[in-house]
Amino acid sequence: MIMKFSFKPGRAGRPIRSEHSTFRVARLWSHEAGRPTEVSHLIDRTYDYASMRELRWHLAERFARPVNELALDQV
Repeated sequence: MIMKFSFKPGRAGRPIRSEHSTFRVARLWSHEAGRPTEVSHLIDRTYDYASMRELRWHLAERFARPVNELALDQV
């Protein structure tokens, strides 16, 4: 079963590398049973992500799910 998430990006802190932009998660929602539930409090929102892929891996680890069972959309 696919675990669905959506997130709203926020401003990042300092760039990791000057050629790559980063983002933070301003808000995060889980979409279970057709209803969004905010789960922002379950992650570190001060972390600077380099990509949506990195965020997916972080969520897979946080929720103890295989990464291929997670869907992630940006709003």
